[in-house]
Amino acid sequence: MAESIKNRSVQLFATCLVESLRPEVGIAVIEILERQHIAVEFPQRQTCCGQPAFNAGAWDDARAMARHTLDVLALSPALIVVPSGSCSTMIVRHYPELFANDPRYGPIANSVAARTYEFSQYLINVLGLSDLDVYGGERFAYHASCHLLRGLGVKDEPLRLLSSVRGAELVELQGSSECCGFGGFFAIKMSDLSGAILKRKLDSIENSGAQTLVGCDVSCLIQISGGLHRRGSKIKTRHLAEILAG
Repeated sequence: MAESIKNRSVQLFATCLVESLRPEVGIAVIEILERQHIAVEFPQRQTCCGQPAFNAGAWDDARAMARHTLDVLALSPALIVVPSGSCSTMIVRHYPELFANDPRYGPIANSVAARTYEFSQYLINVLGLSDLDVYGGERFAYHASCHLLRGLGVKDEPLRLLSSVRGAELVELQGSSECCGFGGFFAIKMSDLSGAILKRKLDSIENSGAQTLVGCDVSCLIQISGGLHRRGSKIKTRHLAEILAG
């Protein structure tokens, strides 16, 4: 459903990895939204959403970070756009879980979760956009990150947006929905298994004939990019927002 005029502003929750390692992704998101006449707010006090601690079982630490994030995002009634299925899943699914019995933060968590959208979700399902009139001229393959696909159920939205890029070819990636092996601390604690999973993903990417591997999570793109670099591959990795920004 297309967004009403009263909701023509959003908060950008950029995520740690975007801010620290790939700020160009956040810039691309802002450029795309501003072209659609969306006013983008950037809460300056935003930090980590707490997902690494949550996944490690340190729920008290995760709650502390989540409380801070909720305090920051609750200052504005605007919808929240996140260029990450991973961090979106944390806010949408796990914040209400963390604060289920908290009389103060439970309602705030539910309210923030209800107005949080992953980037492609927002474009397709809120703004009603599936064609941003962008030219590409490359062969793309798409990797579906685990949290985006399984945590949020977002499957077709990124593919619809990529398919609309003029002059580009979206090639099939065998096992596109299979994990890349990152998984946060998993890649560190179980590096051998992570590497084996990554190898299979890299083989599929190279066999696809793609020039660029596109994803919606910087975490996956960093994992895959590192593997491709070590192989001496010329295949690039880019976030969906970077493609749609032209």
